[in-house]
Amino acid sequence: MQSGLGKINKWVLEYETNNPTKNPLMGWESSNDTYSEIKLEFSTKELAINYAKNKKIEFELIEPKKRKIVKKSYADNFLK
Repeated sequence: MQSGLGKINKWVLEYETNNPTKNPLMGWESSNDTYSEIKLEFSTKELAINYAKNKKIEFELIEPKKRKIVKKSYADNFLK
């Protein structure tokens, strides 16, 4: 199966969860920090960086990895 290329042109700003706790009943990770629920999308890296700097938000920039595309054919399953 090969993944699609949809929504790859967006940059996302997410807040880190402060003091995560584990829900004793379900085992889910939760927090009282509502910032962890915010996810902002930007069309360019520069817009995301400028927003973080203007709002005085500490940020870590994670560059996307280059994808190695291997073209496959369904018929390749039967040729070996």
